[in-house]
This record gives sequence, structure tokens and C-alpha cells, in this order.
Amino acid sequence: MYHKSVIETSQPIKSSRTYAWLVVLLLTVVWLLNYLDRQVLFSVFPPLQRELQISSFQLGLLGTTFLWVYAFCSPLAGYLADKLGSKRMICASLLVWSAVTVATGHARTFSQLLWLRSIMGVSEACYLPAGLALIAAYHDHRTRARAVSLHYTGTYIGTVLGGTLGGYIASQYGWRSVFGVFGAVGLTYALFLFFLLRDRRIEQQEITDAKSLSILQAASRILRTPGFRSLLIVFAIASICDWAIYTWMPLYLFESFHFSLTKAGFTATFYMKAGGFVGLLIGGTLADAWFRRSSQGHTFTQTVGLLLAAPFLILSGLTHTPLLLYVAMVLFGLGKGMYDGNTMPVLCEGVSAEQRATAFGLLNFAGTFCGGIVAAGAGGLKSHLGLGAIFSLCGVLLLLAGFVTLRIRMGPLERGSLRS
Repeated sequence: MYHKSVIETSQPIKSSRTYAWLVVLLLTVVWLLNYLDRQVLFSVFPPLQRELQISSFQLGLLGTTFLWVYAFCSPLAGYLADKLGSKRMICASLLVWSAVTVATGHARTFSQLLWLRSIMGVSEACYLPAGLALIAAYHDHRTRARAVSLHYTGTYIGTVLGGTLGGYIASQYGWRSVFGVFGAVGLTYALFLFFLLRDRRIEQQEITDAKSLSILQAASRILRTPGFRSLLIVFAIASICDWAIYTWMPLYLFESFHFSLTKAGFTATFYMKAGGFVGLLIGGTLADAWFRRSSQGHTFTQTVGLLLAAPFLILSGLTHTPLLLYVAMVLFGLGKGMYDGNTMPVLCEGVSAEQRATAFGLLNFAGTFCGGIVAAGAGGLKSHLGLGAIFSLCGVLLLLAGFVTLRIRMGPLERGSLRS
């Protein structure tokens, strides 16, 4: 069975278990800063708009520019992490985007902001594939899902802090000071990280010819890995749902439930993030325990998560009762968290350690690219279908993705396929 061969070639570095979890903690902070710095721009938009005379359309363009640059850079970023080492990419990524954050506080024109957001898209794209690959290297099948899930909690904490703490500092000291403070924290932490973080040494029996491949050859090999294409499709669908919700849910609540802007913004994020946080912790623990009994433990946990999330996303688009909406959003977030924390562990069951960053870069590209298209397309469909119907349709897609996930069987390529 492939299950045995994957475990034998996926042993973590022979170091203390304490350091393996320290790596997770260190990188969770990096992922928190990643979301903190990308989200804070939107929390200080009112004073920034007044000073720089930026329109709402231009704000949207700043978000879109970041998104597309981030998407197209993700595969190359993953490939470079596999070639150069995760530590270098992580530290360089954090250093550059923190410097860009500081520079954003000194921007005087919209064009300067646009260029800075583009550079931030490049630098932030370099983090996630490298970070997850390093965590996967230090944690084998016994703890990998818990480690990745814990790391993903940085997303939720960073998003909340970017909005609340960023808004508070801006109200007290001006919007420019926010970027100076957050950027300085990132620059300091990058230096701290450089001395504490180390790459996992690849054991001799794990070394393959993967490092000699070009990016196109590496992508071709990964795409031919059994189960990877299905994993890619499901990841894209899950991202479509995320981007549709995060882009349009506040407006939907404002128009359909007549919430205030403040309440709509809070409701659109808090309930799903709270459910997602719990879902990550439950999903990671459940998947690792399930994997000890079945080689499909991580995949089955993802399936449970998607099949839980999908009906409640459909319900979110249909209900007109606030209490029912809150429950649906929490349970959607719970299921989605169970799915999110297990994507990298599932990928590791078929992709060698030397190509995992590249593989996740491909997933990141597909998810962000498709999510961006749907986020924009939903605006065009809003007048014809309504946002509620769009959310429900996303839920149907997610339900189909759950059944696809149930059939995923990841495994390494046969030796003959490696040479082709």
C-alpha cells in the first residue's frame, strides 16, 4: 500500500519534539503578521481616503492588484522554497513585506500605494508554501494535522487584530502610524526568526532528483501525482466560497437584514471566524487520531468538514432570521476549519518533501485565481440572482466538493512516471 511508503519517507528531523512545536508557534506568528499587514489597509481607509483623495473604486483596485499578483507568484514562490530552503524564503518574505508596510505609511499618491500593494503581493505569496512545507517536514502523520491547524489560527487572529487594533491606533495617532508600528514589529521579528528557525535536514534516503527539475517539470510531476488534481479542484471550490463570502457578505447583511454597516461588518466575520477557529482545533485532533486507524483519516476529516459546511452555507443564503443566520455561519466556519487544517497533510501523502512547497503554491494559485474571478463575477450576478442565491449556489458547489474529497486517494507517482 502507498500508505506505508509515504510514512517511511516522511519522517521528521531527528530533533526534540519541543522544537518541532516551537517551529509551529514561530510560524503562526508570521502567518498572523501576514494577515495583519494585508488587512490593515482596509481598516484605516476612511482617513486614508480623505487625505489621499482615493475613491472606492481605487480601493477595490488595491485589493484586486494584491490578489492577482499574489496568485500568479504563488507557484514560483513554492518552487523557490523547495530549491533554496524554506527558512530563507520565510525570513526574506517577512522582511520585505514588513518594509513595504512601513513604506505604505509614507505613501503620498495612489500610484505609490498601488506599487506597494503589488510588491506586498509578491512578498506575501512567498510565505505560505514555504511555511507549510517546513511544518510538514518537522511533523509526520502523527501530529501533522494538529500542527498545520494550529498554524492556521494565525489567519483568524491576524484578521481580527488588523481591523480592531489597526482602527484603534489610527484613531489615536493617525493612519500613517499604524503602518509604522506594524511594519516595525515585522522587521524586528524577521531578525529574531532568522536566528531561531532552521530548515529540516533531508535524510539521505529521501533525496530524489526533484531539485534538478525546472518549474514546469516540477509542476507536471505534481499534477500527475494520484489524487492531486482532485485536491486542486476541491481547493479551488473552497476558495471560491471563501472569497464570495468575505467580499459580499457584509453588503448582503446590510441590504437584506438591514444591519448597520458596523454590525454587518462584525457579523460577516466574527461568527464564521469563531466557528473556524474551533473547527481547526477539532479537525486537527480528529484527523491525527483517525489517521492512526486509517490511511484516509485526513481525507475523511476534510470530507466531514465540507459536508458539514455546505448545508449551512446554503442555509445562510436562504434564511431571513438573524439567529438562524448566526448558527449557520458558526457551523459553516466549523466545517470549513476542519477542511482547511488538513489540506497540507493530505498533500503530504502523495508529494515528496522536496516538492511540497511547489505543490501548495499550485493550490494557492488555483484557489486565489478562481476565488478572485467569482468575487468579481458575483457583483455582476447580484442584480439577476441576488447575493443570497449566490451564497446558496456556492454551498451546492461545496457539497459536490465534499463528495469529490471522499474519493481522493493520494499516493506517490510510480518510478516509471517519475522519469517521464
